[in-house]
Amino acid sequence: MKGSTYRRCSCRDPKTGKELGSSCPKRNSRNHCTYSIRQELPPREDGTRRSFARGGYSSLKAAQGDLDHVRALMGLAESDDPEGVQLLAEMLAEVSGEKLPLPDVEETRRRLKAGQGLVGSVTVAEWLDRWLAGKRIRKSGISRYETDVRVHLKPHIGDRRLDRLRVSHLSEMFTSITDANAETLEQNAQRSAAVEELATVPWKGTENRARRKSLKAAIDAMPPYRRITGPSTRQHIKATLRAALNDAIGQQIITFNPASHVEIDAVRKPKAMVWTDERVARWQKTGEKPSPVMVWTPEQTGSFLDFVAEDRLYAMWHLIAFRGLRRGEACGQPWSETNLDRHSLTVAGQLVQDGWKVEASEPKTDSGFRVVALDDDTVTVLEHHRKQQKADREDWGTAWVETGLVFTQENGSWLHPGKVTDLFERLVAASGLPPIRLHDLRHGAATLMLAANIDIKIVSDTLGHSDTRITRDIYQSVLPHVGKNAAEATAKLVPLRRKAEAEKAARKAAKKGRCRRRVR
Repeated sequence: MKGSTYRRCSCRDPKTGKELGSSCPKRNSRNHCTYSIRQELPPREDGTRRSFARGGYSSLKAAQGDLDHVRALMGLAESDDPEGVQLLAEMLAEVSGEKLPLPDVEETRRRLKAGQGLVGSVTVAEWLDRWLAGKRIRKSGISRYETDVRVHLKPHIGDRRLDRLRVSHLSEMFTSITDANAETLEQNAQRSAAVEELATVPWKGTENRARRKSLKAAIDAMPPYRRITGPSTRQHIKATLRAALNDAIGQQIITFNPASHVEIDAVRKPKAMVWTDERVARWQKTGEKPSPVMVWTPEQTGSFLDFVAEDRLYAMWHLIAFRGLRRGEACGQPWSETNLDRHSLTVAGQLVQDGWKVEASEPKTDSGFRVVALDDDTVTVLEHHRKQQKADREDWGTAWVETGLVFTQENGSWLHPGKVTDLFERLVAASGLPPIRLHDLRHGAATLMLAANIDIKIVSDTLGHSDTRITRDIYQSVLPHVGKNAAEATAKLVPLRRKAEAEKAARKAAKKGRCRRRVR
């Protein structure tokens, strides 16, 4: 294809406004004119001509260098690859028309070979929007992704080119989030201090009223209380971006995922702790929980179930406490998947919250689909609950909402998972027992099964875990007597002379004591 470099003078006749061209008196001056290039490109599919043109070069050498660059780009496609020839021609025509920098030859070769787009550049924000639009998961999951994208990813890295996103950019983003956390904590502390000071200022008196007015104005001018972006949220932001970039790799838009290599603080999940007598005493004295995740002893669980025995949802509390169903699974359990004759139920759905709205959904993972065995007492409890529900249906008559679920509101409609949690917390507070969360009843069920020496695989399957390691890591809170028995069994395996002599002395003393009683 034809291509050339040429000198060009842009001086114009002051009278006509036309370019002087070769008639310019200064044309022969060494630094007066600039150089331009023009390279013919393959014609469009409709046969019309197109070319690459660019001017403003200060030297012939610079102009010739860019002309060679254009020819090198055109040479990337083989003569028997008409599609590649057209893609390169379209790219160069756009670069020329938009006055963009010439693409790197090797990068263009890689993108052409990988089937990636050569024209234009996708930003991170554009890709995230496209990725979200293509997601086909439950609504609550989409909402969580959208929050990460809207609040964190777009503001920090949205304007960057997707193919030029680097690990360093993500490190800067998380550093900015950490800095913002520190600022938020400081602003929250300032607002709290002002509110506390306002509470100490009396209402009466001219000076006091002026002081209160001043403090209120200062508080109104302060930023509102805000939550910080905690470690778990930062991990979720990273996971969201990693998933989006993995899909970009799958579509051959990029070849490297920086989100897989950025390092941020790991999240340490709190370990479940049992409410021992000592911990209960300290809680009663200080009101402090030793851990966010607390588990009742079997005696405490029994006390709670006895306390709520007359509650309309007793069967739900019982089922979660003994079989470890999740809140949403219990709320969404249908009678059609509950076989009391065979002492089992199948977890095949759940009710989940999206904000405050409730929707039916399948279990989040394949392991969530599972069959849960039921003991005789739980079956009896559920049979009694079914009779009570039948009586409620008759009382409500035509106003009854037929959902087919095991646990419902008084009129048969769905239970709201959030309201179930609120009810549970009120019942725990009224019982006088040390506080636990509703999800901690599930922890307790797992702990009871492990304490009863149930095989870890059975416990894991009952809970719906994909791996027994999850069960061990999260739920294995050893009850005090279980730990004591394990310690004694371990100690008996090691023969010690000191222990043997102590046991011999104890037997001798016991024998002597029996002899004395006989003499008397």
